[in-house]
Amino acid sequence: MSAWVVVDTKITNPEAYEEYKALAGPMIQKYGGSYRARGGETDVVEDDLWSPTRMVIVEFPDIEAARLFAYSDDYAPIAAIRHANADCTVVIVDGVD
Repeated sequence: MSAWVVVDTKITNPEAYEEYKALAGPMIQKYGGSYRARGGETDVVEDDLWSPTRMVIVEFPDIEAARLFAYSDDYAPIAAIRHANADCTVVIVDGVD
């Protein structure tokens, strides 16, 4: 069953963040993922715990593929670009049948 990597991103250096965006997409595809939302319009219905900034949702075939991507040595240098140019919360969520 599918799993999703859900990311809330506050970009601090938009110019440098463009490099991350260019590199992340092909890496996501390499691990079987595809973007389902990428910074589009959001409608916050309730915000008792958190107010999102820029949401990204990536679907993977299963939670193992999502974890392989997130923790891979391939992705680590790309993630470092994101870390240097944005503040993020990243969550992996397993789907249901």
